[in-house]
Amino acid sequence: MSAAYRIYDQYKVYFITLTITSWIEVLKDDNQKRMVIESLKYCQKNKGLIIYSYCIMSNHLHLICRAGSEKGLSSIMRDFKRFTAGKILRYVACIPEKKRNKILSEFSSAVGKNNSKQKYKVWQRDNRSIEISSNKFLDQKIEYIHQNPVKAGIVEKGIDYPFSSARNYAEMDGLLDVFVTYGKWKSY
Repeated sequence: MSAAYRIYDQYKVYFITLTITSWIEVLKDDNQKRMVIESLKYCQKNKGLIIYSYCIMSNHLHLICRAGSEKGLSSIMRDFKRFTAGKILRYVACIPEKKRNKILSEFSSAVGKNNSKQKYKVWQRDNRSIEISSNKFLDQKIEYIHQNPVKAGIVEKGIDYPFSSARNYAEMDGLLDVFVTYGKWKSY
């Protein structure tokens, strides 16, 4: 992992991107996205994860977050990835054989030769983690996160995508509670 993308201070706010190995779209199904939501809720309640913004796409997840307990952010992200990897593998086990075999082959290849304990690597090893250094940078990253499904052509407006915090920022109910950092989001 590039030194520029490491979590150095476990208690500061970071913009984090978690990516599925080989960008495989195993989070395309809404049930898989709901599993990610439930896992994030668990991390909020039991591990002290504080989320400011998020968006779950078909092959990656963006978060602006920090650790709010003695567990550091790296530990929370590691546990989150480990738990959701198991859930994703159970999902993959139920898809048609040809597609399943291709996905499992990619996940297996990503493990590497030096790891005898692990059979599959669902999430890419390294997270892209950038410390939030200013309010302007925070606002830019929140806008970027909320525009992800718009730019992907999934929805016309960020608030129409249920698997992000755009609705929270528009003072609407969202699937996940987030710590809203400012008033109404002007682009909605």
